[in-house]
Amino acid sequence: MSENPSDAVKFIGYIGFNNASEIHGPVQSRALDRAYVDAAARGQEEVGFDRVLIPFGSNSPESQIVAAHAAAITNKLGFLVAHRPGFTQPTLAARQLATLDQLSGGRIAVHIITGGADEEMARDGDVNSIKSERYARSDEYIDILRREWTATQPFDHKGRFYEARGAFSSIKPDNLPVFFGGSSPEAIEVAGRHADVYALWGETLEQVRENVLAVRHAAAKHGRRPGFSLSLRPVIADTEEAAWKRAAEIEDQVRAHREAAGLPTAGHRPPNEGSLRLLQTAQGNRRDGRLWTGVAALTGAQGNSTGLVGTPEQVADAMLDYFDIGIDHFLIRGFEPLDDALLYGRELLPLVRAKVAQRVAELKGQTAALAG
Repeated sequence: MSENPSDAVKFIGYIGFNNASEIHGPVQSRALDRAYVDAAARGQEEVGFDRVLIPFGSNSPESQIVAAHAAAITNKLGFLVAHRPGFTQPTLAARQLATLDQLSGGRIAVHIITGGADEEMARDGDVNSIKSERYARSDEYIDILRREWTATQPFDHKGRFYEARGAFSSIKPDNLPVFFGGSSPEAIEVAGRHADVYALWGETLEQVRENVLAVRHAAAKHGRRPGFSLSLRPVIADTEEAAWKRAAEIEDQVRAHREAAGLPTAGHRPPNEGSLRLLQTAQGNRRDGRLWTGVAALTGAQGNSTGLVGTPEQVADAMLDYFDIGIDHFLIRGFEPLDDALLYGRELLPLVRAKVAQRVAELKGQTAALAG
């Protein structure tokens, strides 16, 4: 835990490439809306987010280029760049990320996305559908990234997936954290070896606690202790009743858009273990009092699709419960992408930071009392 209470919890926002979301459907005008990207970057910096995630997709704008642009128009906002192994040689990716880190003044982190949906991977030419091999490739890929970032002399590498001779990067990152996710045993082992921050979707407190303990156990074998990020879609309002009413309205909008597009709203068969776990969580629409799973159930738990619902104070208390079991990063985004981000910055982030600072002070006091 950080010695500085202000560093004990970090908030990660989100910059999509336009104002699309599950309640708006696809944006028909432009795949990349520069005005929206600019507003999302500047707005989330202004309201106090530490970083923003730039997503990766096989048919979407390129995440590193969008991050470079957003870094150029902001001063302190950090960027979590989603990056998928398999399409770029790791030596080249290491130099690209290090260059971006240097040009941004050390504001870059990378989220290694191993990938779960075979059809989505195949669009970029990756037709290996054996997920254990994908994680083995990610393992080797991150090894090479880190070696490029730290080696003081040229090195050779000959592995199962990659070979390089005389590899060396003259540009090094200042401090480029690696985020990593995945729920399978193979993913947890890779996370234990490499993750600076392990990323989870919004599951119940019991499920999150189990995952945190599993990753800590895997990491301890390598003398490491990663941080943990939880992804959530908060729905906040002045009253609890209004917040749950808004959550119900969001469900209705998501259902209507999916039905209009001919997409299923039930009977889903998720392509990866993480989505399957999340979908299994989405039973009864509400767990742990505030964990809302309605959209996860409708969409087949496609990515970040569970939320916390209530007043800002109630949602902040629920987030503190997750902090108490090891979560020190919260990746939050809403269904009105920019408006919700600004609302979180005004109403939610200050509350959570204050509650975390108080909790850190209490823990320090307890430790001092025991030591005395």
